[in-house]
Amino acid sequence: MKKINAGKLRAIGYDARERILRVEFDDGGAIDYSGVGSEVWRRLSTSGAAWSFYRDNIEEEFAGKRGRAEVASKRAELDALFGGGAEPEVKKANPLDALFKQPGEE
Repeated sequence: MKKINAGKLRAIGYDARERILRVEFDDGGAIDYSGVGSEVWRRLSTSGAAWSFYRDNIEEEFAGKRGRAEVASKRAELDALFGGGAEPEVKKANPLDALFKQPGEE
């Protein structure tokens, strides 16, 4: 995947063998387009206006399958390396909660 910052696009990638273009958006969504030729990929990946190129030449020209982008936080990466994050998070009581209890609540 190639990270980009163009319009709503955040990453693009291409599988030449399968001819699938993957486009990831800033909202976490992703679309896999099938039947995309290598020339279209080359033009998108080198475009100075990737968002416009995507809208004009890919979005409605190819069949797409919606999905979610694989987003890993830096915290998750560190947890994977060092084994953290296994214990459940313990929520501490807010001392102000007692002031706002409804009648009959314990």
